[in-house]
Amino acid sequence: MTIRPFTRRSLLGAGGVAGTAALLAACGGSGGTSGGGSGTTMRLALNQTEDHPSFVALENFGEALDEATDGAWSIDVYPNETLGAQQETLQMVSNGSVEMSIVSGTQLENLNEDFLVLNMPGGFDDIEGQIRVLGDESIVGDLFASLEESQNIAVIGGFTQGERSVYTTQGPILTPDDLSGQSLRVQESDLHLAMAAALGATGTPLSYGEVYTGLNSGVIDAAENNEISYYTQAHHEVAPTLSLTRHLVGTDYLIINTDTLNSMDDDQRAAFDEGWAAAVEEHTSLWEEQTAEALENAEAEGAEINEVDADAFQEALSVLPEEFLTSESQTALWDAVRGAQS
Repeated sequence: MTIRPFTRRSLLGAGGVAGTAALLAACGGSGGTSGGGSGTTMRLALNQTEDHPSFVALENFGEALDEATDGAWSIDVYPNETLGAQQETLQMVSNGSVEMSIVSGTQLENLNEDFLVLNMPGGFDDIEGQIRVLGDESIVGDLFASLEESQNIAVIGGFTQGERSVYTTQGPILTPDDLSGQSLRVQESDLHLAMAAALGATGTPLSYGEVYTGLNSGVIDAAENNEISYYTQAHHEVAPTLSLTRHLVGTDYLIINTDTLNSMDDDQRAAFDEGWAAAVEEHTSLWEEQTAEALENAEAEGAEINEVDADAFQEALSVLPEEFLTSESQTALWDAVRGAQS
């Protein structure tokens, strides 16, 4: 297991820190009290909109935590990258300027390469299997605790990102050959760049908030994400062809500053864990509902939805585990993940 430190190249610059610091100061500072009371209000950074399942579930999580702890702990959710992109908020959680954030698996993969096991195409058969694995401490417990000492970050658990598929400005993608020569937006990770290459595309890392503009301007030809993000971020307006490749079941992780988490007493921590478990259950249920709605709405607004040659995509991506799972810890985790779904 290799734990990597934050680097200047991979994290935000001074200008971004200063801007966010000013915003946080205006909101009451880190770990401030709410409404003049004695309780602690944690800021939670999110890159999704207010109607996204993540925002809804996290808002309800905060209300439940406030009630269960008699106001000792509560959560304010900041959507729409208000506090910065995930790459930025990851460092903010580490240094304590923000208490919590939702970040994708690729962000954690950049700190501990073992997280790529859970970000590997073909790792999860479906959302049900994914949620079962992410909630099994015997499988993920050591991995989730691996950043606590080195980065001051505790990983609490994961929300599904759903089944990710490809959408494009240039017509349907029915086989990997159809992606040949196209620029495909991917998250910033060596694994995702290799995934794009295996599919015949050129991987182009962009932050989530830049995808619409990138598609609209022609900087990228295609992107890959779940159906909900495709619709709620209006990507269907500029990339009207969605091909259901379902090449990856992605994960978003809830992270929290370790010192903040450790300052809860036993009863408060139990309430926190119970609230998070309820949030995962609610999020998963909302996800199923909103996925169906997103597909229906996108199609009604002019998007073309295509089924694909699933076997061709699976075959193209089958080389990735052998290439990337190079350590004993990674292969052991991979075996455990796959075994839990057999």
